[in-house]
Amino acid sequence: MDTATHFTPILEQVLEEVRPLTLHGKVASYIPELSHIDRSKLGMALYLPDGGIYTAGDAHERFSIQSISKVFTLVMAYRTLGNALWERVGREPSGNPFNSLVQLETDKGVPRNPFINAGALVVTDILCSQYVNPHLAILEFIRQVSGVPDINFNTRVARSEAQHGFRNAAMANFIKSFGNLKAPVDNVLQAYFHQCSIEMSCAELVRAAQLLVHYGTAPGVSEALLTPSEVRRVASIMLTCGTYDAAGDFAFRIGLPAKSGVGGGILAVVPGRMALCVWSPALDVHGNSLAGAKALELFAGRTGFSIF
Repeated sequence: MDTATHFTPILEQVLEEVRPLTLHGKVASYIPELSHIDRSKLGMALYLPDGGIYTAGDAHERFSIQSISKVFTLVMAYRTLGNALWERVGREPSGNPFNSLVQLETDKGVPRNPFINAGALVVTDILCSQYVNPHLAILEFIRQVSGVPDINFNTRVARSEAQHGFRNAAMANFIKSFGNLKAPVDNVLQAYFHQCSIEMSCAELVRAAQLLVHYGTAPGVSEALLTPSEVRRVASIMLTCGTYDAAGDFAFRIGLPAKSGVGGGILAVVPGRMALCVWSPALDVHGNSLAGAKALELFAGRTGFSIF
């Protein structure tokens, strides 16, 4: 593109093209509080390395980020353990739904990657060993890297997850039986449910993702949060594991490292080039935003931001 001012019209055009898809798919209902979301909501935001943010649609409306939070907890755990992290969680695509328990027994309680629920529980357990109140530490970290001090939990969503999180509880206990969960299971689950309930807008999420765009640094943070090499590794896991059992197709069609959440958000990052977030609550069968994925595909095709 000739100038960054061209990006807002592209975002607006992409959203109009994908808007019919908001009528398809299903809003997440296994967390009852999420089932009330207006499926017509549709927003998109772009962050560029010069600090420019470009938005369209409902880009400033907050929603439950759900599994997008796993990007930030992974960064926190990676900072804490370094490469020792990979002794407790793998780096391979699972090929199974995000809440599957199937592989945990054959893999002896070591989840395939940090973005499926089982892997995220292990990452959260690591943070439980580092902080007295890990859910507050996660929230403060996201506030810090985004520069938005009033980001907060949705307590209704957190309560709804806790009341219906039977599969997550089963996973946590199963992992605990193999010794790969150190903190009390209830502590890990409460921290996990709270991190998933954090509410942010597309515009705020791309601001938070600048720490990956800028290879580990963020405005207002005096020290590097990750090394450039670590940022590349986080981005690689986003590409191969960030959209669950659709990651291969997502990489094929869109070519962007991304992390989705069942709240309907998808955060995509290309280190050194951009962060992009889209929100549309209705999901496909894999748990990824139906209109959101198509919007990313169209945007990447028209701007050349794909990593391939």
